[in-house]
Amino acid sequence: MFQPSQADVRRFFCGVYAKARSGQPMEAIETLASGWIDEHPEYHPDLADLDAALAAMQTSAADRENPFLHLSMHLSISEQCSIDQPQGIRQAVELLAARRNSLHQAHHTAMECLGRMLWESQRAGRAPDGAAYIDCVQRQATQG
Repeated sequence: MFQPSQADVRRFFCGVYAKARSGQPMEAIETLASGWIDEHPEYHPDLADLDAALAAMQTSAADRENPFLHLSMHLSISEQCSIDQPQGIRQAVELLAARRNSLHQAHHTAMECLGRMLWESQRAGRAPDGAAYIDCVQRQATQG
């Protein structure tokens, strides 16, 4: 499993943003990332300056959302859905997207479930519970 560092993630997203702005060809994962970047114009200033993005790793920004984490979660959920892993996530996110009338909003809801699952697994020192994650997304879809 590939586990990029925080700096690697920032380099990746800043690089994708630069490629998109200059019209350079992109790999498939970069094209996917670029689509999510387009959905978040509020992050564009953070992505426009790699040096500032790397320097910001040294400071605490508890007062605002981390754009690199947020975009990484979009990519994770997209990848999970593309391979349906954990099994059932594709259908759960599709149902949620239909209910919310927005794939973007479905991802944001799924992110809450994904974050909760990861937090609980780290807190308990056990493997992530994919079934609990899918159950959470399905519950959100049925709650309207």
